Amino acid sequence: MQIFVVGGAVRDRLLGLPVNDRDYVVVGSTPEEMIRAGFIPIGRDFPVFLHPVTKEEYALARTERKIGKGYGGFTFHADPGVTLLEDLSRRDLTINAMAETLDGKDLIDPSHGLADLRARLFRHVGPAFAEDPVRLLRLARFSARFVDFSVAPDTLALVRQMVESGEVDALVAERVWAEVARGLMAEKPSRMLRLLGEVDALARVMPGASADEEALRALDASALANDVLPVRFAVWLVAGKLDAEEIAALCAHLHVPDDVRALALLLARLLANIGKAHTASAEELLELIEAGDALRRGERFAQLLRASARLTLVLSGSHAMDTRGHQRIERALQIVKGVDARAVTGAVAKGEAKSAMRDARIRALNDGLS
Repeated sequence: MQIFVVGGAVRDRLLGLPVNDRDYVVVGSTPEEMIRAGFIPIGRDFPVFLHPVTKEEYALARTERKIGKGYGGFTFHADPGVTLLEDLSRRDLTINAMAETLDGKDLIDPSHGLADLRARLFRHVGPAFAEDPVRLLRLARFSARFVDFSVAPDTLALVRQMVESGEVDALVAERVWAEVARGLMAEKPSRMLRLLGEVDALARVMPGASADEEALRALDASALANDVLPVRFAVWLVAGKLDAEEIAALCAHLHVPDDVRALALLLARLLANIGKAHTASAEELLELIEAGDALRRGERFAQLLRASARLTLVLSGSHAMDTRGHQRIERALQIVKGVDARAVTGAVAKGEAKSAMRDARIRALNDGLS
C-alpha cells in the first residue's frame, strides 16, 4: 500500500496558500484492507474512506469510463492494480493533477502542472475533461478564486465545444448551485460569470442571470466587503435588473436555498422603498418593517439593509453614501420594538388587537422620529 497527497492540497502548498484540507490517494489496496485498518467507508459510487482519527478523505486509486450524459454518466474501476499515474490522468486541470509523497520530498507531476502553476494557466489534463460538465463550472469557479490565472486557449476551445455539444445541459441543479455558490464566495466572482458568458454557458446553466458590467461590478464590491452569500447573490441579481418574478424563476431552476432566495426577493421588492426611507412617513416605515419581517427575522433584515447599501453605493458611482435613510429605518425599528404589546392589546377586545398594535406603533414612530 502507498499513500499520496493529491490535488488541491499540493496545488495550494506550491502556491504558498494555506492548506486546510488534504485528500489522499491510496495505491495497491482494497476496500476490505482499508476497513480492516479502521478506515470508514463513505463513497457511494467509488471507494472513499475517512481516516479513523483525522477524518480526512482517502480514496483508492481509480480509473473511469464515460457511459452516459452528465456528471453521473461514469463507471469507476478501482483495484490494487490501478497506478497513481492512471488516477492522476483522469483529473480535470493540470494544476490539480499533481501528487506528492507524505513526507513532501517527491512531487509526481505527469501533466506538467507545476509549469502551468508558474505560468498561471488553467489547462485541461486531457480530452476526458469534456466528458464531465461539472468541470466547466469548476474551471469558472477557479477563475474567480485565482484571479491572476488565465485559461489556456486549447482549454477554452474545449469548453466551448462542451457547450455546443449540449453536454452542459445534463448538469443537475444541485451541482450547478454548489459550484456557483462557492464561486460567488471567491475573491472576484465576476470572473466566474464572465467566463461562463464567454463560452455561452451562462444562459444554459443559469437562465436569466446577468453578466452585464453593472451587475458584475456590484457583485465584486460585495465580495470585496466580505459580504455573506445571501447578500452577494441578492446584490448581483438586483443589480442585473432582475425583478422578483425573474429571481424566483432562477432560484427555482437552481434549487437555491430558502435563505438565499428570500433575501434576493426582498431586495428586489423593497429596494425602492428603502431608498425613500429618509423622507418616508411613519406609516410607510412601518409597512417597510413589516414587509421585511424585521421583528421576527432581524438578522435577515440587517442583511437586506446591507445589500441595499452596497447596491446603492455601486450603482450611484459614489465613494460615499447618504446614510440618512438607513439610519432612519434602524431608528424606526428600535421604536417599533419598544412598543409594549401586552400593554396595548390588554386594553382592547381580542379582535381589535392587531389594529391597536398598528396604531400604537404609528403613534410611537411619529413621536420618536419627530
